[in-house]
Amino acid sequence: MPVVVFVLIGLPWLNPFSPGPLAQEMPLLFAWFCNAGVLLTFALDRQRGQHAAMVRALALGWGAAAGLSAVIGLLQYFGATAWAGVWLNHPDVGAAFGNLRQRNQFATLLGIGLAAALWLAATPLSDRKPATLAPDARWQARFFGCTDSLQRHTKLLAPALAVLVGAGNAASGSRTGLMQLLLTLVLVLWWWRGSTVSAAQKQRVQLTLLAALVAYALAQVALPLLAGLDPWHNGALARLREGDPACASRLTLWSNVLHLITQKPWLGWGWGELDYAHFITLYPSTRFCDILDNAHNLPLQLAVELGVPLALLACGGALWLVWRTRPWAERQRTRQLAWIILAVIGLHSLLEYPLWYGPFQAAALLSVWLLAWVPRQGDATLTQNIKLDGLLAPCLYGLVAMMIIVVCGFAASQYRIASQIYLEPDQRAPAYRVRTLEQIKGVWLYQAPVRFAELTTTELEVGNATYIKKLAKDILHFSPEARVVELLLDSARLLGREDEVAFYAARYQAAFPKEYVAWAQRQPAR
Repeated sequence: MPVVVFVLIGLPWLNPFSPGPLAQEMPLLFAWFCNAGVLLTFALDRQRGQHAAMVRALALGWGAAAGLSAVIGLLQYFGATAWAGVWLNHPDVGAAFGNLRQRNQFATLLGIGLAAALWLAATPLSDRKPATLAPDARWQARFFGCTDSLQRHTKLLAPALAVLVGAGNAASGSRTGLMQLLLTLVLVLWWWRGSTVSAAQKQRVQLTLLAALVAYALAQVALPLLAGLDPWHNGALARLREGDPACASRLTLWSNVLHLITQKPWLGWGWGELDYAHFITLYPSTRFCDILDNAHNLPLQLAVELGVPLALLACGGALWLVWRTRPWAERQRTRQLAWIILAVIGLHSLLEYPLWYGPFQAAALLSVWLLAWVPRQGDATLTQNIKLDGLLAPCLYGLVAMMIIVVCGFAASQYRIASQIYLEPDQRAPAYRVRTLEQIKGVWLYQAPVRFAELTTTELEVGNATYIKKLAKDILHFSPEARVVELLLDSARLLGREDEVAFYAARYQAAFPKEYVAWAQRQPAR
């Protein structure tokens, strides 16, 4: 069972496929398929996953995903991924993000990998030998490090993984990754300042942490030089020094979001409505110069879309739970692993939105699960803190897993249908190569991208101007981009609704000034 969990934990991080029109949808569904597999494994496991071998599987799964992603990232940094075809993403030279398609997500995965490496370094080597186990469990014991030879190699595994994730973090150029590395350093130093563990364990942890820090520092200089780039203008430190353009900075973004919160403080703008709210609002100060579909800060996101009271309730409840759990007083290495993972995801959530993606959701949930059953004391053996006896636990795990599989399977089939219109005709399923739009209109899920396709592929004329105007207004809530606004403006003008033209033109000019000028120049003289 632990081997299955090891595989299922790692796969979502390495998945290279993200078919449109919604790039994050299929990776999200795939991640939840894997999560369902983990739940089924827990259901079939005699101890419901609450034992040391399963913890080791989780740590090794996260570590392997981070290590492999770091290798992929380093290959990407030097432009050496063409040989892998569709199995790897292919950014420009000097960029690295693994198969996660975003530098900060990549850096957070590497932060999770460093947490796993530190756990491996802090874990006493097991004295259980395969000969003492049942025959069907011996091969798993060998895989998870219960033999003398693998125990010796485990001493090298943690620092080797730390070197990989440290270098990969530097290659990412992520400022978030740098802050996560420093946060991990602070947490480890705090936890270990008065620790009573053996000197050998302390040395292994110190070596692992030092390996990550040294690898990061050296890679900051060495990687750009080896790639023919200027170290002074590449990497996280360079990005910290140079900053972002005013209209693209997080400070501008957050000031815009705070302004939107003041407009609707009690109930918010509605879930998923931030991009529409950003387009429709004229700001008194600098405007964030892109479509804004997330506040890049979880508390602000909750406040702007669901209202300040609910955001305060959610964030206050989370802080209360943290205070009650007292992570600063942890001494148990597995609980420390869980807290580091939650800390790096939490830090990332103050700057972006990792919890909108399946692998990070799984990592956070599994970390909470570890905190729920791993006792605060007892490093030698893990005993269950929560007793789920009889058939209740396996039935519950199995039922939830099957529900996830059914829901994700249905969503995947619906997404496949909805995406047909976005494929070239010869790439579509045979049944959808003729009258594609008419056939997919009946899809239950993903109506927004289907209606977007309808809007952008329908020629505007007098006979359909009313319908196009209404459709364009609706699609503004899904994707308030330039071509949608232009269809709204053109249809309103065709219908003689100059008041609406003036209203939306002012917002178009503010949100997309270059596109507005091009559109205005195409308008007939009046």
